[in-house]
Amino acid sequence: MGLKTGGRQLSRKALQGRFTVFFVLLGWYLVLSFLIRVTFLVWSAKDVDLSLFRIAWAFITGFVYDLAAGSCFLLLYVVYLLVLPGRWIGSLFDRIVTYGYLAIVLCIIYFSLLAELPFWDEFGVRFNFIAVDYLIYTYEVVANINQSYPLPLIIAVLIAMVVLTFLLLKKGGVLRNAFSDRRLITTRAVYAVPVLAVTVLLLTVLKNEQADFSNNQVINELGKNGVFSFFAAYRSNELDYEKFYPKIAAGTAYAILKKDLLQQNQSYTSGNWDAITRSTAGSNEQRPNIVLIAIESFSADFLSAFGNRNGLTPNYDSLATKGIFFTNLYATGTRTVRGMEALTLSVPPTPGNSIVRRPDNRGLFSIATILKQKAYHPWFIYGGDGYFDNMNNFFGGQGFDIVDRNRGNPLSDKITTHRYTIPDSEVHFENAWGICDEDLYTQAIKYADKSNAANTPFFEFVMTTSNHKPYTFPGGRIDLPQGNRDAAVKYTDYALGQFIAMAGKKPWFNNTVFVIVADHCASSAGKWEINIDKHHIPAIICNLPRKPEMINRLTSQIDLMPTLFGYLGWSYNTDLYGKDINQVKPGDERAFIGNYRTLGMLKDSLFTQIDDRKQVKQFRVSGSSLSETGTKRRDLVNQTISYYETASERFKNGKMKTLQQQVTVRNNEKQPRLLP
Repeated sequence: MGLKTGGRQLSRKALQGRFTVFFVLLGWYLVLSFLIRVTFLVWSAKDVDLSLFRIAWAFITGFVYDLAAGSCFLLLYVVYLLVLPGRWIGSLFDRIVTYGYLAIVLCIIYFSLLAELPFWDEFGVRFNFIAVDYLIYTYEVVANINQSYPLPLIIAVLIAMVVLTFLLLKKGGVLRNAFSDRRLITTRAVYAVPVLAVTVLLLTVLKNEQADFSNNQVINELGKNGVFSFFAAYRSNELDYEKFYPKIAAGTAYAILKKDLLQQNQSYTSGNWDAITRSTAGSNEQRPNIVLIAIESFSADFLSAFGNRNGLTPNYDSLATKGIFFTNLYATGTRTVRGMEALTLSVPPTPGNSIVRRPDNRGLFSIATILKQKAYHPWFIYGGDGYFDNMNNFFGGQGFDIVDRNRGNPLSDKITTHRYTIPDSEVHFENAWGICDEDLYTQAIKYADKSNAANTPFFEFVMTTSNHKPYTFPGGRIDLPQGNRDAAVKYTDYALGQFIAMAGKKPWFNNTVFVIVADHCASSAGKWEINIDKHHIPAIICNLPRKPEMINRLTSQIDLMPTLFGYLGWSYNTDLYGKDINQVKPGDERAFIGNYRTLGMLKDSLFTQIDDRKQVKQFRVSGSSLSETGTKRRDLVNQTISYYETASERFKNGKMKTLQQQVTVRNNEKQPRLLP
């Protein structure tokens, strides 16, 4: 009875004394986080594994993460409550510090909770590395928010919520208790020390991946906290394959890889165990101009060929019937930089950040290496500012000349190739992400004309942006209102049709091949951690002097450009991981799919998945559903690991660089280092 009575008295004093504000606000944060979790559960109910035990466990796990995050928000306030001398309690200084600190904390809490709603809507997960990356590019993100949502209203709502919270705290006597309780520091320590100890313990013990206890993505994400996930992603923005992922012996990995990479028309140029350079034998070589158009967020299911009945893509549908149409192609990732990585470097999606965004990514063996051997002039043409996601530095580092909107951001100062700014006079419509697709295609034609006038074969990598939130574009083009995905898709298709029509009037058109492919799908959210059907993208190769063809074989995004080189009959040396699908033996087709932490390979209707907890899982794929297999095919496990392990090792150790760049690096390393 004594202990119980003492406990009740301690609790009553805590809720009526100096620490009242802390406990009330922590409880309020836990309630709001619970409501957000319930909202997400209802929102994504169709993708939830309806197991009461798993749902209950997700909520229990989530409560622990919420407690850790809420305690962190108020950690400095607890220290302040502990150390402030008693004679200063209730003073003007105490009131200014309390109101100021709590106002900042409440703004962050309310904003983070509200921001989770659109983030979940777009990505189907808690805050992750995408949210971390977006913090770097404040102009595009803030402008996008302002164009997509009523920003002044959001700010007004945040301020109103903070003011209302203070009014409720004052009316409930919570603030009065905080400013009138002058108990000794030893008494205050009874509350502060356990709070601090629990907070430190939670932050030390908890890891975000501990919430991933099931194969169901929604269940796992329900068990997380947005703010905790954000900082977990910040800490692990780079993932070392060797440290976190399953491995096999290096010699074995390379042996498996080299056996699988070798096409029927290839031979290795070196007998070294870790050398993957192959000599490719072509015939009847052609060197037309090449325009590669990467369409933002262009899912296969937007096309009529895959069952869409809304008539969104008549131009793309028409082109698909006249060219080489890939019907079973899969994007490597869920972000633009992953698509760029796959199309230019032809490499599986190594864990962590895309290579496009990593340091020391200059001089890599890429399609530009092969194109320059064939005397092509490579261009990267982007309607936004190419400093975003490090695009300019990446493409410039591979020898591309840059055409972008260029807002003069200092992050682009490392570019050593030519850079051309799209002038205001040539822009008729622009939003946060860049100029409209019509204006972008005008730039593509402008620089194609420039290369043609110089009698130089050109390669253009054209990256569109109109099919991106806020989904705005010039008026009067299509019969759908702006502001939604279907309208943006239809406008994107309209602009593509206009481009092909304009290009058709140019003298270089008949000698130009067009490759039109998505960078990734419009959404990757769903039931599974990796939703394979959400990586299904279309691709077509147009204007080749051959009959229309449909490629139904499983193809990876990294295979698209090597397949084009095959159609052109090119002989060349390659270090690319991609293969010409027409030179792949039946049954050897495979596709690589990843989402930052989780990586996998699709082959033989099986998806072999590895993650940063060194787990290996295998799923049988049937349409959009997966079912985990009881036993694993070890050959597919080893093959999956061999691709990702060697790709990560090669980039980390500089083996992915061109031979010339490797020699330059080695020579620089041999130079004597001068003492400062």
